Amino acid sequence: MTTHAPRPARTGVRADLARSWLLTTGSRPDTFVRPDGVDAIVLDLEDAVTPADKPAARRHVVDWLGGGHEAWIRVNDATTPHWDDDLAAITGLPGLSGVMLAKTESGSQVESTVERLPAGTPIIALVESAVGLEAAPEIARAHGTFRLAFGSGDFRRDTGMSDDPTAMAYPRSRLVIASRAARLPGGPIDGPTLSPHETILQRDCAATVSLGLTGKLCLHAGQAAAIDRALSPGPHDITWARDVIADLGPDGERVRDGSDLPRLAKAKKIRHLAEVFGLV
Repeated sequence: MTTHAPRPARTGVRADLARSWLLTTGSRPDTFVRPDGVDAIVLDLEDAVTPADKPAARRHVVDWLGGGHEAWIRVNDATTPHWDDDLAAITGLPGLSGVMLAKTESGSQVESTVERLPAGTPIIALVESAVGLEAAPEIARAHGTFRLAFGSGDFRRDTGMSDDPTAMAYPRSRLVIASRAARLPGGPIDGPTLSPHETILQRDCAATVSLGLTGKLCLHAGQAAAIDRALSPGPHDITWARDVIADLGPDGERVRDGSDLPRLAKAKKIRHLAEVFGLV
């Protein structure tokens, strides 16, 4: 299990609470600026970059992080030679917020990645296969793991499962349970919605929330507003939390029975998130 504390971001929402995670290709430095309304940006050296373009993409990322900017970096999976080259390029750069490790299938892959990076660098382990899902508890407990993420597209290709929310309920739930059992600082980050249709995005966000994931990858900045809205407390939630805290007291001094303490804890969490996200 990780012992790393959440790193404060120079801008945006703290990484353990970040909702919208924008993946942008490392081949396009003109897209590296984090758009308003996006909680975190991930510069992608993996699937979004062809093998021939990876050296140039690494140079773009190094120049960006060394120029006073900040971002997360998705590196290639640990079974490829690109992984070693990625880590050698980004290690020690001042703007490195953390690393997203593609196609994670074991805790040892996380720990090998941590060994190549400065102490305290957080790792988001991207689980994208049946093997990775079976190893989710081990991956979550690995030294350096900060959050889990679901590579839903590659997972569907690996297993033949559809993108129907019912079909995806088990892998999402398994990541949530593994994350919680390992006491990770933040909940899992769901995979991206590929469809351009707003109704599909809303459907997927509803599944994300109902199954306990607390972030979501996105491929377009325009998706961030819907993601952030869905993964934040709504007005009804905030009102309910305020009423519960007023009724039971902020320290539980008016607790009446065994159901009150869980309600109070939930209310205080909602109030905290509402404050973090600027909703109150």
